[in-house]
Amino acid sequence: MDLNLIWFMLVGVLFVGFFILEGFDYGVGILLPVIGKTDTERRVVINTIGPVWDGNEVWVLTAGGAIFAAFPHWYATLFSGFYLALFLMLLALIVRAVAFEFRSKHESPRWRAWWDRAIVFGSAVPAVLWGVALANILRGVPIDADMHYVGSFFDLLNPYALLGGATTLAMFVLHGALFLNLKTSGELSERALRVTRRVGPVTTVVAIACIVATYLMTDIASYLGVNPGAVPVAAVGALFAAAVFVHAGRLGWAFVMTSLNIGLSVITVFMALFPRVLVSSLNPAWSLTIYNAASSQKTLGVMSIVALIFVPLVLLYQGWTYWVFRRRLSVDSELTY
Repeated sequence: MDLNLIWFMLVGVLFVGFFILEGFDYGVGILLPVIGKTDTERRVVINTIGPVWDGNEVWVLTAGGAIFAAFPHWYATLFSGFYLALFLMLLALIVRAVAFEFRSKHESPRWRAWWDRAIVFGSAVPAVLWGVALANILRGVPIDADMHYVGSFFDLLNPYALLGGATTLAMFVLHGALFLNLKTSGELSERALRVTRRVGPVTTVVAIACIVATYLMTDIASYLGVNPGAVPVAAVGALFAAAVFVHAGRLGWAFVMTSLNIGLSVITVFMALFPRVLVSSLNPAWSLTIYNAASSQKTLGVMSIVALIFVPLVLLYQGWTYWVFRRRLSVDSELTY
């Protein structure tokens, strides 16, 4: 049993769950002033994710913990090289979490307006930075023979990485708009549908541009081959299927398709990386892999036992949470935030 491979796949699964769940989460936050025109409407928008947003973030915390324990060299190089970008992301997430908790602590419209801006900021910044990070990981970053990142923050802000950031931003906004279609009623749902129809074509164009740039500016073709296989093709097909379902008024299926697109896109990234976890742009031989960046087999074995016990419990709990808070919300609903 190849425990290195198993943990690489488990980290991939955690990121799939994170991007699907936190994707609509970020999208809702970004669309807050667009969908919610009054304070009551904005409270409804926030309440659609109020019971689940913090649970969605647990996925990336778990992924980070898994990387730290299973692939410590990956964790060390990633966090040292992407330090400033990750600091900005953490700052944005802290601002976002505080905003959710503080906006309704005072009746002042100015108070709430500032916290609403903080929610937009705290949602948009991570949505962009995750795309920048994934693009850089695929393209390669300057890593030397000692697994040390030897570049600067500005090396991460190359055109391809910025295109990756624009892609995740657009995808999450579309994903969030569809989620709001399903979680609200009345004028809010109709407004979300209008946003979906406007954002959808833009997202498709940006995504196609990112796919073309990925094949031109990375070595993904050498790993996936001329025939990319079922997963990348299905990812693209899911995005077009979402457009078909939106046009047909089948918004639930459209949301399923955007979820598939995000999940399959993340799987494609991991497929293109394997067996690498960080690509060195200085020398391919200096890239970090699931073998030279891994912990001992004993550590991986103990972690596997722990994961078998607790991961199903976490999935059951989060599934129960979504089931309990499944109903649609309107301006007449009892509001919290």
